[in-house]
Amino acid sequence: MFEKSPEAPSFYRSQGPSADGREGFESLPTTASPWGADSQHGGPPAGLLVRAIEGLSDAVVGRFTMELLGPVPVGEVAVSGSILRPGRTVQLAAAEMYDVARGRPVATARAWLFPATASGPEQEPSTPTHGPEDGVHRERPTGWGGGYVDAVDWRWIAGDLAAPGPGVVWMRPPDLVEGERASPVQRLMTCADSASGVSAVFDPREWGFLNTELTVHVLRPPEGDWLCLDAETHLSGGSVGMAVSEAHDRRGLVARSTQALLVQPRTPR
Repeated sequence: MFEKSPEAPSFYRSQGPSADGREGFESLPTTASPWGADSQHGGPPAGLLVRAIEGLSDAVVGRFTMELLGPVPVGEVAVSGSILRPGRTVQLAAAEMYDVARGRPVATARAWLFPATASGPEQEPSTPTHGPEDGVHRERPTGWGGGYVDAVDWRWIAGDLAAPGPGVVWMRPPDLVEGERASPVQRLMTCADSASGVSAVFDPREWGFLNTELTVHVLRPPEGDWLCLDAETHLSGGSVGMAVSEAHDRRGLVARSTQALLVQPRTPR
């Protein structure tokens, strides 16, 4: 089911299935969060969870929700998937990611699966007026770790990781699993969790924007290696924030995402 890819940087190395039915993975340094080499950015786990779900069925993902139960370690993890609600037209699927060292789940996901068909009606696509060739490469902000940020190719149309406010950026992530071509939806989920960073309202060195979940409504699988996020963050004046984004390929809209954010100062105030 999974297409082979030439040797290239990736986020995980498969360790194969285990006796309990899970698939084990070595998390490579490319998964690391900007805030520490020991915990992962949310994008790679989202990609790995949707990979487990895609392996259950030939249907397409219409909605995907990931719940982050705690920090995901840059270490050995294991993933399993299951169908919760089988059906001839729609199915509800689930996946879990485990921290092998601690023996506990660190992330879960649920997805609604729809029939794969090309016979439905389509609106006239709203093609973006720009592409990655129009974007600008910017160095990551001072004080940020590499890992995920360095592994992804970023081309900025508006905004910057270091500039507070909405952002528009074309992203090209590496493959999810070493030696395996990532599916279009896996690439989408790997990027979608970046919306809160792309659109951070305040300096993330002073304020934390921890997302506890990621929900993505997928209109169709994206085409090509590049994906554009048009993201904006909204704050409440309290500890709750919300990051929203539209994801586009060169043809037009492919998905919309939301993230619930825990907004807290990084230093006591």
